[in-house]
Amino acid sequence: MSESPLELDQRHLWHPFTQQREWTATEQLVIERGEGTDLIDVDGRRYIDGVSSLWCNVHGHRHPMIDAAVRDQLDRVAHTTMLGLTHPAAAELAARLAAIAPPGLERVFYSESGSSAVEIALKMAFQYHRQRGEHSRRSFVTLTEAYHGDTLGAVSVGGIDLFHGAFEPLLFESHRVDPGDLERLECLLDFHADEIAAVIVEPLVQGAAGIRVQPPGFLRAVRELTSRSDVLMIADEVATGFGRTGTMFACEQERVSPDLLCLGKGLTGGYLPLAATLASERVYAGFLGAYEDYRTFFHGHTFTGNPLGCAAALASLEVFEREQTLLRLQPKIRLLGELLEPIAAMSEVAEVRGRGFMVGIDLGDHDPALRLGHRVVLEARERGAIVRPLGETIVLMPPLSISKADLRRLVGIVAESIRAAGASSLGGRSSAELAAA
Repeated sequence: MSESPLELDQRHLWHPFTQQREWTATEQLVIERGEGTDLIDVDGRRYIDGVSSLWCNVHGHRHPMIDAAVRDQLDRVAHTTMLGLTHPAAAELAARLAAIAPPGLERVFYSESGSSAVEIALKMAFQYHRQRGEHSRRSFVTLTEAYHGDTLGAVSVGGIDLFHGAFEPLLFESHRVDPGDLERLECLLDFHADEIAAVIVEPLVQGAAGIRVQPPGFLRAVRELTSRSDVLMIADEVATGFGRTGTMFACEQERVSPDLLCLGKGLTGGYLPLAATLASERVYAGFLGAYEDYRTFFHGHTFTGNPLGCAAALASLEVFEREQTLLRLQPKIRLLGELLEPIAAMSEVAEVRGRGFMVGIDLGDHDPALRLGHRVVLEARERGAIVRPLGETIVLMPPLSISKADLRRLVGIVAESIRAAGASSLGGRSSAELAAA
């Protein structure tokens, strides 16, 4: 008899952000297919996708328009390099992105992941200043508890010790500012402007920090301070983009146009790996020159601008328009806020934070060995929903297309799971673990 997918997984796979010793010692969920906002396991059991398959699924799984667009592109070409060539989907998508992005962002550089999009923005900022003769501009300003990805440049501007601390000897210099601390940011820019290449922020909400919401007006003030100091501003909208905070891009809510904008996750509707770094004409012009000047941006990936990914992204943007996704999202955002009020009042909950369809339910400080957040995940799974914790913060980030009925069911499952996990923690095991024992 051949081995099951789980047996093969436990024999050969190495999962991200996962303690493998624990993984291989416990029974895990094997997802076989998706339908709408549900994921379905190998036994046919359905689960609401409460985290949009890691914050990227926008319109649900197997959306007919996106499926059709990818199939149509397969009938043309699956991949062709963009080194010395172009193709219709990449060009059309670039134009579409420039049309919906904050004003002034006219140039699009493709990659395959949010980390890469950030890495590209950092390198662009550094090289832009260097080509202006500003060789001392080699550091960056980032927010405390920032997360911009897992490649080394992105880690250098990250601030979560659990994820980034081990790599400190490999990282370049960055300055940290608490979200909202405009006085420190202003001082940094006043005293170190000739050393700073860019300020990088996650607009409005810091995702991996535990869904930390910035004070109103902070983003706008960052733009004003960077403009005054002739420092570039990088907006990392990998997580917040494509409707997640209630508008297409979070920057819109404070009328901010950064110099560089990083996109990923929801760009293809969650279908295929594709990311983009959008740049202003000012930044783009800094790389123009004769061949022998070597002002070229020497960066690229094999799958840059992959036609299948571009086709999926174009279809996703079409779905936004045809289904009026952002307009239909607004009442669901209000409903989500109402549904969360009883959870915020629960004795097991320290705080509920969020913006739009980005929510963090903070369970407070507990002994890490108790793994209360993980217990909530197991309880929710037993009840038919997939959620994921950031430490002791339960993240809710469902697809924008979720129905009001399923949204109510999802929040209800989470509330029940928090109560059950809190009660069972006294005995040391979740009800799901007890049932399996």
